[in-house]
Amino acid sequence: MAQAKAIIAVAGAAAVLASLSMFTVSETQKVIRFRLGEIVQADYTPGIYFQVPFINNVKKFDGRILTLESKPERFLTSEKKNVIVDSFVKWRVKDVAKYYTTVAGDVVQANIRLDQIIKDAMRSEFSKRTIRELVSSERSQIRDVLSSAASPVAEQLGIQIVDVRVMRIDLPSEVSSSVYRRMEAERARVARDFRSRGAEVAERIRADADRQREVILADAYRDAELKRGEGEATAADIYAQAYGKNKEFFSLYRSLSAYRSAIREDDTLVLEPDSEFFRYFKKSTGK
Repeated sequence: MAQAKAIIAVAGAAAVLASLSMFTVSETQKVIRFRLGEIVQADYTPGIYFQVPFINNVKKFDGRILTLESKPERFLTSEKKNVIVDSFVKWRVKDVAKYYTTVAGDVVQANIRLDQIIKDAMRSEFSKRTIRELVSSERSQIRDVLSSAASPVAEQLGIQIVDVRVMRIDLPSEVSSSVYRRMEAERARVARDFRSRGAEVAERIRADADRQREVILADAYRDAELKRGEGEATAADIYAQAYGKNKEFFSLYRSLSAYRSAIREDDTLVLEPDSEFFRYFKKSTGK
């Protein structure tokens, strides 16, 4: 019985010793192995590893992408105007040994240091730009500039900056009103310029239309007069031909037409009895 208990005790001790002699590294972890407090090895690949109990020990850190959400911060532009910037940073541990020695592997300390690095980069970048350039610039351009400026400093902490995003750029209330007034004046100036250009183009179109109208009317009047002249010439020729065929009948027809036009009901004409106008009212001569 005592021998069995001893075997069990030895087996338990062996199991404990074996567990102390082994450690695992997952795909989401960064691991450092120490020997009496001194770093022996870092950046293990995922798998199972062995160590000497009580002499070696390991520390594990999160190797996934972490997020630093910064509080909105004020920055000065090149115009000495304040803007309120809201941003966040995606980062992960790149050199775990350097990460441990600089910030003791503490995520909170790493976020504090990284936040200061990003703010210094933003302060430097925003001081080179105007408010209009910050608002009109593409966010990807600002992101690339901030990432390039902050990455070398972050690598000294063993940190890799994956992404820097500027979510919002706002103006303080004391600046917004003056900026809006300036923008409104600028838009009004552009609108006036467009209106003046439109009025100028409209006047040119109107003048060209009036000129074309006069030309068309003149051409139409010329063509009408030519047609009228041709018609009158044709009519005169027809009258002449008809008159030549029977002069007496034509004279009678013209006189009857004159009577119809000149004499109406209750009209009074004062003429000599022998007037040529009434020659067809005289007694027939037998001809």
